[in-house]
Amino acid sequence: MKIGPYKIYSIETSEFRLDGGAMFGIIPKTLWEKKIPSDDFNRIPMVTRSLLLVSKNKKILVDTGNGTKWSEKLKHIYNINTDRYNIQSELSKLDIKPEDITDVICTHLHFDHVGGNTSIINGKIQPTFENAKYWISQNNWTLANNPTQKDQSSFMSHDWNTLQENGMIHLVKNKEQFLDGIDFQLTFGHTSGLLHPIISDNNNTLFFGSDLFPTSAHIPIPWVMAYDINPVKTVKEKLELLPKMVEDNWIIFLEHDQNIQACSVKQEGKHFLLNKVISINE
Repeated sequence: MKIGPYKIYSIETSEFRLDGGAMFGIIPKTLWEKKIPSDDFNRIPMVTRSLLLVSKNKKILVDTGNGTKWSEKLKHIYNINTDRYNIQSELSKLDIKPEDITDVICTHLHFDHVGGNTSIINGKIQPTFENAKYWISQNNWTLANNPTQKDQSSFMSHDWNTLQENGMIHLVKNKEQFLDGIDFQLTFGHTSGLLHPIISDNNNTLFFGSDLFPTSAHIPIPWVMAYDINPVKTVKEKLELLPKMVEDNWIIFLEHDQNIQACSVKQEGKHFLLNKVISINE
């Protein structure tokens, strides 16, 4: 897919599982398990999926997935598997080396979105993309470095400490454009200052769903996560965005859906639903 100056690729970077009840909040299991069945530990299967944007002068990654810095205990808890997909192997299929990446946009600093920012190289945690600028919203940076008890387990500072030490972090204070051809939307329901890239031209608009729309099952308004710091705000933000997405036929990029890279949305009465499945790589 090409939008504006960018050739766009979907990059799967890991498989993992999280608790289905936490992923769907107040929605009863009898409903959500019809969409995504759980395992014996009540975990649902998901992927981490990054967006790669390639232009004449830029190679930009949006989020980097779980990464590989995991203890065996935590790999077991989250059922993290990078044997089938990992960010380096997927980039190599496109003849792109880690040092070729110019920018990494971190939608937010939860471990399943920025774990691949750093890697263990020669026994030390080092930047995975040594020549990249790492873009993070000021709001989320502040929260990640001073988390609440509710969300402190979602942030792991080894995903960004070495980046800060090397002067690679660039903070975004508002939703101003800081990369050509990419606009941004900030949301605050899932976490403070979640940064959504929006890539658009005269034909297509792609909205990076991140954890506002982690899977296609999360398109309906009340289907929000218990992980959200403010679920009521998440509902409000979806109510504001979805009508525009339907009217202008936006594409939503789905970061965690096991089977669907992206989709468009339709409205039936008061309900918003998946309209068309879209493959980014075709």
